[in-house]
Amino acid sequence: MIKYILKRVVSAVITMLFIITITFVLMKCIPGDPFMDKKMPNPEIRAAMYAKYGLDKPLFTQYILYLKNFVRGDFGVSYTRAGLTVQKIIGDGFPYSLVIGIYATCLVIFIGISMGIISALKQNKLIDRLLMILATLGATIPSFVLATGFLFLFSKTLGWVPAFGVPNLRGYIGPVITISVFSIAFVTRLTRTSVLEVLQQDYIRTARSKGISELRVIVIHALRNALLPIVTYLGPMMAGILTGSFVIEKVFGIPGIGSLFTLSIMNRDYTMIMGITVFFAIILIFVVLLVDILYVIIDPRIKYD
Repeated sequence: MIKYILKRVVSAVITMLFIITITFVLMKCIPGDPFMDKKMPNPEIRAAMYAKYGLDKPLFTQYILYLKNFVRGDFGVSYTRAGLTVQKIIGDGFPYSLVIGIYATCLVIFIGISMGIISALKQNKLIDRLLMILATLGATIPSFVLATGFLFLFSKTLGWVPAFGVPNLRGYIGPVITISVFSIAFVTRLTRTSVLEVLQQDYIRTARSKGISELRVIVIHALRNALLPIVTYLGPMMAGILTGSFVIEKVFGIPGIGSLFTLSIMNRDYTMIMGITVFFAIILIFVVLLVDILYVIIDPRIKYD
């Protein structure tokens, strides 16, 4: 296992280098730059800003300088927020996305898996059909439509939750629900399919023939093996939710990392684009590695040599 983890760490470093390179090149291909603005019409001032931030240097030189700073843990300063480093801005916005992500992930795991198991055990019955209809609706309705409807009903009409920002814990209810609906629907269908497939295996029939209780058959024998494809999906899903959804955060007025990423692209804030992209990649790589380790815990038959 240790040898496998070390190999994955080396692979992660290579992946990070690839992501940084691709993002850096694509970012420079975007038309315009942070200082091509009506507020800065003087070419001398723009030239001074280019020199200050090193944008007047050759592209390859800028790339090498960024790699050196990245190795030292320095993501640079924002081009559009004077005096603020990228680490500071991400540090201020990520806690909002983290709280939403943790609550949403718990909601997806608990509700999605529970609904999938119930649907599989009640296959082709009324509750199964009802849950599949709900799962289909949850997977097809866009998140911004759900968010708008939630605000109209529970904020404007009923006044139960705040319409903007997160002044208290109730402010997280809308973002958590709307950001998790699609994943709940997907996990429900995935769990149902996986559980149904496992229940048809010979070892399940053998366990039942031995007189083992149905609850024990489902929890101990069936669910453990059925969780493998679900865990595979939950890894990238968790990374995506933890780093925020720019649509949901925009609708609910939450200053999370998702909305920061949108603003950085609109403002051509190169350091912010690079910083948030690399930050997301680090979380995704870590979560995928964690999922690989969980495979061994869930299914001892899997060995990493």
